[in-house]
Amino acid sequence: MNFPKFSGHTQSFHSELKRRINEYFAEAGKAQTGNFQLYFKAIVLVLAYLAVYTHLVFFTPDTWLALTECVVLGGLTAAIGFNIMHDGMHGSFSRYKWVNYVAGLSLNFLGANNFMWKTKHNIIHHTYTNIDGMDDDIEARPLLRLCDTQKYYKIHRFQHWYFWAAYSLLYIWWVFVTDYKKYFRKKIGDVPLKPMSTWDHISFWGFKILNIFIFVAVPITQVGFSAWLIGYLVFGLFAGFVLSIVFQLAHTVEDTHFPHADSHNRMEDEWAIHQLKTTANFATHNKVISWLVGGLNFQVEHHLFPKISHVHYPAISKIIKQACADFNVKYIEYPKMRVALASHVHHLKNLSHP
Repeated sequence: MNFPKFSGHTQSFHSELKRRINEYFAEAGKAQTGNFQLYFKAIVLVLAYLAVYTHLVFFTPDTWLALTECVVLGGLTAAIGFNIMHDGMHGSFSRYKWVNYVAGLSLNFLGANNFMWKTKHNIIHHTYTNIDGMDDDIEARPLLRLCDTQKYYKIHRFQHWYFWAAYSLLYIWWVFVTDYKKYFRKKIGDVPLKPMSTWDHISFWGFKILNIFIFVAVPITQVGFSAWLIGYLVFGLFAGFVLSIVFQLAHTVEDTHFPHADSHNRMEDEWAIHQLKTTANFATHNKVISWLVGGLNFQVEHHLFPKISHVHYPAISKIIKQACADFNVKYIEYPKMRVALASHVHHLKNLSHP
């Protein structure tokens, strides 16, 4: 695989930005990892998840309450992914490596796989953000066309109408299809996976079986196949939509770019500038949204400093904004979630014709 190369500068924007951020943490006397605020939230989310699952499966509430709890369980699945798994996989949940590993392992309990995620997200997406053919997160063909270099199909004429249905499939498709596809192909897109250790293979199959036992076998024995199928679809489709839309509002909106390498396989910008051009924030003053999505509405901060916990994003965003102003670099931000959503729909509509 011939990976694109980013431009480099001796006195780069990125080096100055890192200097300012490191200076902030040194002066504040804070660790860049999570704190009590994050750990308390993690406990609340896990306990809520266990409580809803237990009541739904073993106490069989009335139909409408059961369906409501399926929606809540889907939302909690996304919230645990955003708040616990995501920080853990980036090594920012705790200063202790084993705690980060356990936090990241929550992804396996929820049905996906941490080995696949590290390559797909930490390495590919965070390095080659919005580069068609590299970033697997903007690969949704043939259902969706997310950038203008992707092949056009006639179905895309209506993608700004049906996108919500396509996004809803993410979780179920991820758990039951794409993880296995990557496992057997030993690739994510065209990027080869590093060799899996014996433990990686055991972990992959062990957690897949455990997830099927917890979310398929046990519920069917308790409530029957039909009730399980309806409940699982409501749970999985809602979780998929939430997981998808948070990512899309951060990368596939009207103001973000989709750069590509030149004839010498080099990118125009240095890595940090590339991240700012391909990433957007939304609703950063909405504390409820920030709490639920694990600070991923501060996507700019996350992409520039993925090893810093999301609990610090509101503080460091001020430093990053000032640095962008000093270097005359655009900082993309939508004040409200609905504004970002409208921009995403317009983006899809713009790509709905050849």
